[in-house]
Amino acid sequence: MSTDQAELIRPKLAIALDVDDLIAATRLAKAVSPWFGVAKVGLELFSAAGPEAIGVMNGLGLDVFLDVKLHDIPNTVNKSARVLGAFGARYLTMHARGGLDMLKAGVEGLHAGSEAAGLETPVALGVTVLTSDDGAPGHILPRRLRMSLEAGCGGIVCATEDLPDARSLVPRLVKVVPGIRPEGVPVDDQARAATPQQALDAGADLLVVGRAVTGADDPEEAAAALAEGLVLST
Repeated sequence: MSTDQAELIRPKLAIALDVDDLIAATRLAKAVSPWFGVAKVGLELFSAAGPEAIGVMNGLGLDVFLDVKLHDIPNTVNKSARVLGAFGARYLTMHARGGLDMLKAGVEGLHAGSEAAGLETPVALGVTVLTSDDGAPGHILPRRLRMSLEAGCGGIVCATEDLPDARSLVPRLVKVVPGIRPEGVPVDDQARAATPQQALDAGADLLVVGRAVTGADDPEEAAAALAEGLVLST
């Protein structure tokens, strides 16, 4: 892989640090950072380490995808997002199933929190339909896509198979895709998994990769193989 190609692919790859130990997460993030430009701090790691997890990942030169999927009454989500917005994460998830008012409140709180802290405005991500959910009615995805856009979210989270609708209905929003599994890797609990290349070809902007790398015998080797096997459309 050329240096130019690597620099283009790295910001499109997020490593899912789904552990409850900040030292282990830091070690893993360092190992894969030549190929992954984003660290996903989920509920497990954030519950264990709190805001320190974000600061440590930022200190490694990684953007942080804070995946806590806010879902509560609008006032609570607004206040929570305001606090989280001051921590330095680049992305923050909130469930679109919570409704338009909740999403709007979350976006407003997130932006207010980052502004008060003098930080770059983070990207609020509306979680549409989980990649583990293969039974959602057909009308749910378009509704949640439109809702995320109307609420002011800067992006959405969806499965690869949902990207055609996302590209049609919310073309300017950042499209984050979890459930990434390279060829030959078990899909585990991801009912709607896809390979990294399939997701990129379908229009994903950020791929969230977990067990395919973190569960490998050699995560560094797995990260390199995944990244170096990708081809970006010209």
